[in-house]
Amino acid sequence: MKNVVITGSTRGIGFYMAREFLSAGCNVTLSGRGEDLAAAAHNELKPFEGKYIYIPCNVREKASLQNLWDASYKQWGSVDIWINNAGQNTPYKFSWETGETYTENVIMTNITGMVYGSQVAAVGMLKQGHGAIYSMEGLGSDNMIQLKTILYGTTKHALRYFMKGLAKELEGTGVIAGRLSPGMMLTDFITKTPDGDPSEVLGDEKFKKVFNIIADKPETVASFFIPRILSNTRNDVLIAWMTNAKAGWRFMTAGFRKGKLI
Repeated sequence: MKNVVITGSTRGIGFYMAREFLSAGCNVTLSGRGEDLAAAAHNELKPFEGKYIYIPCNVREKASLQNLWDASYKQWGSVDIWINNAGQNTPYKFSWETGETYTENVIMTNITGMVYGSQVAAVGMLKQGHGAIYSMEGLGSDNMIQLKTILYGTTKHALRYFMKGLAKELEGTGVIAGRLSPGMMLTDFITKTPDGDPSEVLGDEKFKKVFNIIADKPETVASFFIPRILSNTRNDVLIAWMTNAKAGWRFMTAGFRKGKLI
């Protein structure tokens, strides 16, 4: 049984990973910027009452992440797995059209928040003598450039560099670092702007065509990730759902597949 902390786990892939960990018998700390988990989420997790807690956390503030660690450690007695999942997107615009607040938010959440979370987790895990830190990759991690998303992509490229470097720094300590690559998923990142309005990307027919070929629902990806995270003991691992081979097969068989996500 593992004790797990997931940032940004009130919805989307973070929430479904939490549910999968709970189904596997783990104790889980969910977190988000709200004061409490939504009633619908609590209701979905009702079968796991007593096996999870919710701690408010703003990943842009290191003290808030430290509180997340401290509260989780106090509740469970250790933190075996820490997942930096909290993420921020920008409107579907060219980089020079993107406002200062959106620019700052995507950098502070996706880079600074991920680094702060990794620092807090590394210190705590080194002290307890074991643990695994994972961060969520995304578009841009592998150098692929998608127009009007390059600010987000820049943060994910930086994430890969940092996590690979962190893994090297942790070699031989009993603490490991790795990355999770979910591919494209049907979440609010795609369907909504950071303000909650319908995303402009929904009007891009070329993007929609590609998305409907290679994207998946977050619960599908979560069910793939969790058993592999729980069984992994290797440092600097990349656990990837959408591999190049799988993506190639999707495009080859696209004409035979039915149903669209958007």
